[in-house]
Amino acid sequence: MARVRTGVRAMGAVLAVVLGASLAGCSSTGGKRAEERAAAAAEGRAAVNTPRWTFAMVTHSGDGDTFWDIVQKGAEQAAVKDNINFLYSHNDEANQQAQLVQTAIDKKVDGLIVSLAKPDAMKAVVAKAVKAGIPVVTVNSGSAESKEFGALTHIGQDESIAGEAVGDELNGRDRKKALCVLHEQGNVGHEQRCAGAKKTFDGTMQNLYVDGTNMPDVTASIEAKLQSDKSIDAVVTLGAPFADAAVQAKQTAGSKAEIDTFDLNAKVVTGLQTDKLGFAVDQQPYLQGYEAVDLLWLYRYNRNVLGGGLPVLTGPQIITKDDADALADYTKRGTR
Repeated sequence: MARVRTGVRAMGAVLAVVLGASLAGCSSTGGKRAEERAAAAAEGRAAVNTPRWTFAMVTHSGDGDTFWDIVQKGAEQAAVKDNINFLYSHNDEANQQAQLVQTAIDKKVDGLIVSLAKPDAMKAVVAKAVKAGIPVVTVNSGSAESKEFGALTHIGQDESIAGEAVGDELNGRDRKKALCVLHEQGNVGHEQRCAGAKKTFDGTMQNLYVDGTNMPDVTASIEAKLQSDKSIDAVVTLGAPFADAAVQAKQTAGSKAEIDTFDLNAKVVTGLQTDKLGFAVDQQPYLQGYEAVDLLWLYRYNRNVLGGGLPVLTGPQIITKDDADALADYTKRGTR
């Protein structure tokens, strides 16, 4: 069984995994119905007979972001099970993302899922959705703003708690000087991650801002930093694709720094298995997409709400080499 350590500061937060058994009770009948729903979903057909509602998900993802591919896959699979017409759109420019949310409102969707990486740009349009009577669930970014904006709940990880877990892990690895690489300026979640890590890390931590849309620039920036400061013994990237860039930078710079990262994909698992990476922080993006759709369906069907006013946490989980083998098959199929 894989060993998965979780952040210890998730006081009062809720980790809820509905995963298709939403209506099943403890009776044998409930169990049978749950099995029937699971079988139906596996066959690509709806597991319920509720109306075919339309849910839209609008995220701040850029093109080719494997993390959001996993979120989308989870949402799509839940949509099949719940008889949902699912619409997905994304833009990494905050104003463009807000316009996509407005488009969803104009379509009079039955539910809205939105990420709040840059909450100031999203506040007004989310308020419009709520005013129009569209239930909103926020995912991934913006846990602090979600309730204020009128969302039913937020699904994701508390970024500050995740950062604090990283600081604790670096301490356990006896690291003394770390570099936190931020690839998207203005993303509040990224700032919270690095600030959280700095809070609990006993050593010193510096932030390095890079242009995440230009991977050669990311590699060159990390390389230059490692060449100029040989005392850096840990590099923390905030997304799986950037871990590989850090590995390349380390090799070119002749550095001995450990490379660690947020998020998980097949390449990260391989890096853990081969000791190119020290650890990864998994926030289970598949769950973020799946649960967002499922919770909206529950709200439309039965006015259920999870979280009790607190975020529904999907992470953080610290993943090491010891865990990698058990997760490899899931990352290859694109669900972890």
